[in-house]
Amino acid sequence: MSLLLHPTTASAAQQRFAIGETDFLLDGKPLQIRCGEMHFARVPREYWKHRLQAIKAMGMNTVCAYLFWNYHEWSEGHYQWEDQRDAAEFCRQAQAEGLWVILRPGPYACAEWEMGGLPWWLLKHPGDAFLRSRDEAFVQPARRWLKEVGRVLGSMQVTQGGPILMVQVENEYGFLSDDKAYMQVMRQAVLDGGFDVPLFQCNPTGAVARTHIPELLTVANFGSDPAGGFKALAELQKGPQMCGEYYSGWFDTWGAPHRRGDNVRAIQDIDAMLNANGSFSLYMAHGGTSFGLWGGCDRPFRPDTTSYDYDAPIGEAGWVGDKFRTYRECLARHLEEGEVLPDPPARPPVMAIPEFSLDETAPVLANLPSRAIHARSPENIEQYDISRGLVAYRATLPAGPARRLEAANARDLAWVFVGGRLVGTLDTRYRRFGVDLPACPRDTVIEILLYTIARVNFGMEVHDRKGLQGPVTLRTARDETQELTGWEIRAIDFGADAELPPLRWQPRRSSGPAFWRGSFDATASADTFLDMSAWGQGIVWVNGRCLGRYWSIGPTQTMYLPGPWLRAGRNEVVVLDLTGPRANRIAGLTTPILDQLQPGRDLKRPFNTARPRLAGLAPVHEGRFASGPATQDVRFAAAAHGRQLCIEALDSFDGKPHAAIAELALLDGQGRPLNQAAWTIAYASSEEARKEDGSALNAINGQAADYWHTAYSDVVRPLGPPRLIIDFGASADIAGLRYTPRQGPEGVTGRIRHYRIFVGDKLVEQN
Repeated sequence: MSLLLHPTTASAAQQRFAIGETDFLLDGKPLQIRCGEMHFARVPREYWKHRLQAIKAMGMNTVCAYLFWNYHEWSEGHYQWEDQRDAAEFCRQAQAEGLWVILRPGPYACAEWEMGGLPWWLLKHPGDAFLRSRDEAFVQPARRWLKEVGRVLGSMQVTQGGPILMVQVENEYGFLSDDKAYMQVMRQAVLDGGFDVPLFQCNPTGAVARTHIPELLTVANFGSDPAGGFKALAELQKGPQMCGEYYSGWFDTWGAPHRRGDNVRAIQDIDAMLNANGSFSLYMAHGGTSFGLWGGCDRPFRPDTTSYDYDAPIGEAGWVGDKFRTYRECLARHLEEGEVLPDPPARPPVMAIPEFSLDETAPVLANLPSRAIHARSPENIEQYDISRGLVAYRATLPAGPARRLEAANARDLAWVFVGGRLVGTLDTRYRRFGVDLPACPRDTVIEILLYTIARVNFGMEVHDRKGLQGPVTLRTARDETQELTGWEIRAIDFGADAELPPLRWQPRRSSGPAFWRGSFDATASADTFLDMSAWGQGIVWVNGRCLGRYWSIGPTQTMYLPGPWLRAGRNEVVVLDLTGPRANRIAGLTTPILDQLQPGRDLKRPFNTARPRLAGLAPVHEGRFASGPATQDVRFAAAAHGRQLCIEALDSFDGKPHAAIAELALLDGQGRPLNQAAWTIAYASSEEARKEDGSALNAINGQAADYWHTAYSDVVRPLGPPRLIIDFGASADIAGLRYTPRQGPEGVTGRIRHYRIFVGDKLVEQN
């Protein structure tokens, strides 16, 4: 047990805010924190006041804010705090609206943000395990960052008359490691930055003990079962009980249905937390938009949508409705004596924009910079000091028969042209790093145009180096191989704010990857939603400002365009489209489209005809999971070696023929999770796709709030026990696993009871 009355060296006289044995204390009086999360980077600065007023009107007394390290230090040593990045001004505006601030400065954030907030330039250092570790290649830059944060925001602390009550150290580190010494290093870095308010850390309920140190208050993150979360905290420490992230909804990834939260359960849980004298932070109170190219990527590789609506009570464009009303009614029951909720602010004006055409084009391959990098074999782009964007690789393909081009890696998507003709695509989502090439009677130019979508923001997979990575080989039908060397590399590097490169426009349509340009007239400064459903995949700029990525596979089909970013009169729109639009026209809608899938617009998908191949194979382990939502580690009697693992659910605790897994990690001999960057799902007996997102990928994406769930809405049910087979990309030694059951109250379907584990090099075969 630990008691955190004074977690820093500041005297009691200095501290207006402190952590007591059962309560947070403000000027010596108990304070129950009702907090709503909002990321100022995801909200136009012109609307910060509006959103803060909405959070206050909902019943919150505090706002929680992340700092994204890479947002402020995109180039090493060059810090940006002006305009949209003015964190101090955001704190001042929060204070002006009567809100306290909880600051989450990292160095790691997650938050479905590019690389979890870590700067891309860290990846110039070799290795796949140095980030978020005590390696000096990470610690020294992180210390510099936190010292810079203290320089900018130290005066915003409550000890100096500002609104910042508490500062978080790191973020959900228990998901990654149990290195408590690392948490001590990060705590000291925050203190060295000049912070003297109480410090805390957060972890999901099942991991709160993994990185707990007595110098930090631990809070629990969960989306259900507050009693279980608070019980875990009470067993760990003395101090006030708090949920650091209570989920109002969930984020969206491209190609999956729009996610929504359970509003009835949320209100019940918030009531329960506040009635238990607990505090909470609602993630998200207002999600907003990942403008620019700041959206992140779920693991193993599921890019997040630009819209970060999150099904929050305050919608993407600041709108409030029934969900907001129910939260407000709930919180109104828990106000302090004399506290009165203000009315919510009026909805910002919205307008339609008549359809307009984009008639000028600039083909990508004809608008590459003249400067070229020459390499025998391509390496990750970070080694060439390229951050992200479009990267073109050009080489001479020697004359020869039909062959297969194979790369060691290609992140993220790439289009392969031979003699100017598209012959195939590379797609990291499916580990598809090869394409069949036609016979070439003479030496021919091969060009590969690669598009980096986003870096993974969770787990060890944040070591997400981009680009075409060699060796690149040519394989004949006789299985003869030849390395393709002598590459010329050119890049359009989309920097911190995704600035447009110089382009040579032509007044005609273009086929293939191209920029498109058009314009519309605006007579009012009002919000609108650009309908991109007829376009393919790419990026949108308005008046030179990057709105973000679009992808017509959905679920998001619109781009939120804030009214303050429009000009009176002519407004220029530039669209990068990599696959080609069905129609080169855009209209501005008055409502967003957040839940419309168009799977037929996707790149070619591999056809899954796999079936299990387990006959005669002995399980390497069989056992029984404990009931309840807690994460459980299982060690095998002996380590198993193979490329694939199958978990077979023999029965479930609710007695129904379903299985669900929130998260499945595999452990090495030291009990550490294996890197999942190369993992794919080789086989799933079924997935629920109609009534909810029960995708098998949810079991390996690092997010305990979603889950794989076997199909239950189809009339035809699969025969045999539920099975999930994971392919690691290469053989590995497996000493155990970490299983996180489906979260939620007792009785949810799919929690596995008895199970068997198989490991082998080929547990599936194609029909």
